[in-house]
Amino acid sequence: MKSARSLADLSFAPLLQPFDGVLEVDGDYDRVRFDGVAFADATAGGSRFAESAFTGVTFERGRMRRARLSQVWFSESRFVAFDLAESSLTDVWFSGCVLAGVQSFALTTRRVTFRDCKLDSVNLRDCALTDVLFENCVLQDVDFGSARLTRVRFPGCTVRGADFTKSSCADVDLRGAVLGAGGGAAGDARVAGIRAGFGSLRGTRIDTLQLMTLAPLLAQHLGITVEDD
Repeated sequence: MKSARSLADLSFAPLLQPFDGVLEVDGDYDRVRFDGVAFADATAGGSRFAESAFTGVTFERGRMRRARLSQVWFSESRFVAFDLAESSLTDVWFSGCVLAGVQSFALTTRRVTFRDCKLDSVNLRDCALTDVLFENCVLQDVDFGSARLTRVRFPGCTVRGADFTKSSCADVDLRGAVLGAGGGAAGDARVAGIRAGFGSLRGTRIDTLQLMTLAPLLAQHLGITVEDD
């Protein structure tokens, strides 16, 4: 499936029907369009969403654990302190979205795109991320601890304070990402973009500039002291 850049790119867009009702536990939502809806403390665990779209939607707090999303479009939507843990996402697109304080550990994702999004303090621990694209995103304090990353790319992203502790990486491409930004002391992990988990970066590709940025932290991780007379 192609990486859609607008809802109109998706074959099911003309078939969508406006949402009318409430989100329910174990609900079944097929070809539904959610426009400008604010869900506060919604409880929709175990729900299924297929060929659906969310535009300008807000999820604040609430719980959608173990949900199943297939061919779902999100644009200009916000997720604040939301629980999406243990869910399954296949062919899902996030465009211009904000995710802050989201519990999304143990996700299973395949062919998921985040484009022009901001992820702040998002918990992706123990996730299986396969064929995931982060494009032109800001990732702040995102936790990839113990996650399995396969064919994950970060072109045009800014990454700050990421944690890769005990993660496993296969064909992960960090090239084109800015690892950290702004002042701070040399060797500051937040400035360098990666806070922890340097030993888990085997299987990633980085460019020369990124290597220069990471070098002091890699030396510190390996117990190498760098001193100039």
